[in-house]
Amino acid sequence: MIKHADAIIVGGGIHGCSTALHLCLAGLKPVLIEKDYAGRHASGVNAGGVRQLMRDVAEIPLSIRSMGIWETIVDLVDDDCGFESHGQVLVAENDAELDACRARVADLNAHGFTHEELIDGAELRRLVPAVAESCPGGVVSRRDGAAQPARTTTAFRRKAEQLGATIREGIAATNIRREHGVWHVDVGAETFASRVLVNAAGAWAGRFATQLGEPVPVETIAPMLMITSPVAHFIDPVVILRGRKLSFKQFPNGTVLIGGGHLAAPDQDRNETVLDWRKLAESARTVSELFEVMRSATITRAWAGIEARMRDDIPVFGPSALHEGLFHQFGFSAHGFQLGPGAGAVMAELIVHGGTQTRIGGLSIERFRKTTPSATA
Repeated sequence: MIKHADAIIVGGGIHGCSTALHLCLAGLKPVLIEKDYAGRHASGVNAGGVRQLMRDVAEIPLSIRSMGIWETIVDLVDDDCGFESHGQVLVAENDAELDACRARVADLNAHGFTHEELIDGAELRRLVPAVAESCPGGVVSRRDGAAQPARTTTAFRRKAEQLGATIREGIAATNIRREHGVWHVDVGAETFASRVLVNAAGAWAGRFATQLGEPVPVETIAPMLMITSPVAHFIDPVVILRGRKLSFKQFPNGTVLIGGGHLAAPDQDRNETVLDWRKLAESARTVSELFEVMRSATITRAWAGIEARMRDDIPVFGPSALHEGLFHQFGFSAHGFQLGPGAGAVMAELIVHGGTQTRIGGLSIERFRKTTPSATA
């Protein structure tokens, strides 16, 4: 028996759950299919950065749209998701890096964006008192912050289900096909049908895109994170470095979450990752160089989540270039968590109204149509 839905969403990360919720708010009844459970991979195990800072110009409008939702997140999902807004600071470690920061802010201003602000050494040390005296300044995005990723994804999933979304977890979507203008997806013994299909399958979305005739240059990555023993409070904003792979934040209990882009080895088929302890040690050394207080901390746990990175490091977002009723929402390249609330809202507008006021043209899958993919996940 075929079950009909207003939309079929493949992938239960923050993006799939957000799209399901916003479709429900628009009066539709979608079905969400997740082969594991909501937030099992990147959406539940990332650093939780709610960051407008240092984004590609093409995704800034979506990021700004999303930040407005984050600031009232409790009204949307009945949970504050652990969101705290202490800003995010990009630290320049030398004058050359500060010059690059200055050029970055000037370029954003020329595009009409003012959320990033160049700061000197005095303001840097006011925001981050424990930073090394040798650092001459940086950039701050004052509305940015962090949230709890698993809690957030679960909140979106829960609210979507309360509003009428059908959730199928623990069963993979298979045999995706379009017949007589209608998309069909098998989920175990069930078959769902809809005129709308959203590919939000994260690290597995590239495979679906290829099966549907739209291969793109995407690779599977597994960003690593680690958390330390408690240390004395020394920082409120999230901090990232201009020249080295490092980001970190301190929790109220004193523990410090350290990330920044070093990668584990992912195995998609087994849902597993193998950590690179040498790279983790490199991140730990970098933190201790910049912040003396961290030299007494120990690493208590490390992990990695599986996700998709595009060749140009910006997502594939919007309608298919080939198929009516197909929409892509993947490839967020290790910085998609902050975009989730806004991306779901914009995707719902595309599906329901056929367009959106949020500028997303630079994120279209069409940008790859004249290139040859170097890899597909």
